[in-house]
Amino acid sequence: MSSLESQFLTGGYNHKVIVNDISFALQPGEWLSILGANGSGKSTLLRLLSRILAPQQGTVFLDGKAIHTQSPQQVAQTLALLPQQQTIPAGLTVHQLVSLGRSPHQPWWQWELNATDRQQVNAALESTSMMPFSDLPVEQLSGGERQRAFLALALAQNPKVLLLDEPTTYLDLRYQLELLELLKRLNQQQGLAIITVLHDVNLAARFSDRLALLKRGKLYHLGSPATALTPENLAVIFGIHATILHTPVGIQICPLKADGSE
Repeated sequence: MSSLESQFLTGGYNHKVIVNDISFALQPGEWLSILGANGSGKSTLLRLLSRILAPQQGTVFLDGKAIHTQSPQQVAQTLALLPQQQTIPAGLTVHQLVSLGRSPHQPWWQWELNATDRQQVNAALESTSMMPFSDLPVEQLSGGERQRAFLALALAQNPKVLLLDEPTTYLDLRYQLELLELLKRLNQQQGLAIITVLHDVNLAARFSDRLALLKRGKLYHLGSPATALTPENLAVIFGIHATILHTPVGIQICPLKADGSE
């Protein structure tokens, strides 16, 4: 059974269709990255997959069950979302923030963390190297530390599926690599299924098992980095002429010039 599956998924805002007729299945332990030009529907697709947006047509299945027929608490026990912009709660420490990730697993009358909750919170802090920052207010963290704190919050949910919208935005190259290498370890060691919306094509190619290329809200190509990142596909999706390089970290693209026909 796939971890997450979309069937004929169509949706958008105020009756306007942004994402149209998208079908694919994310396998357990797989990392899929969504790529496309600005306005192609990447973030809208992620919002549909995470139950934030209701589809206009089609269905999203989470562990074989239609996601929009489940309660937010039920979904949050299996799926976690790291949005592009996070609200920084004033005065909340890192430990308090990460502890909020246990809410989906607690009955409404339970306020204190039990032994299992504390174990999950500590494991999330350890895996993201945020334990030394536990008592610091979140607003005092650097950009990279803050991103890891919110990742720890998502991991405290103990999800099977993790969705991340542009997780490397505003991070310098070192912290981009650190974050994606951390995600790869979780993906490989814990079997965490991951979907990322990424702006950097080369980072997506380096870390992902498959790439989904969006063109004006439709799924243009779905496949391995080697099959997805062809000069022909790059011209159609991004409007560029590019050559493909074979490097120690896999294939990478080298943009040569803009395609004037796009």
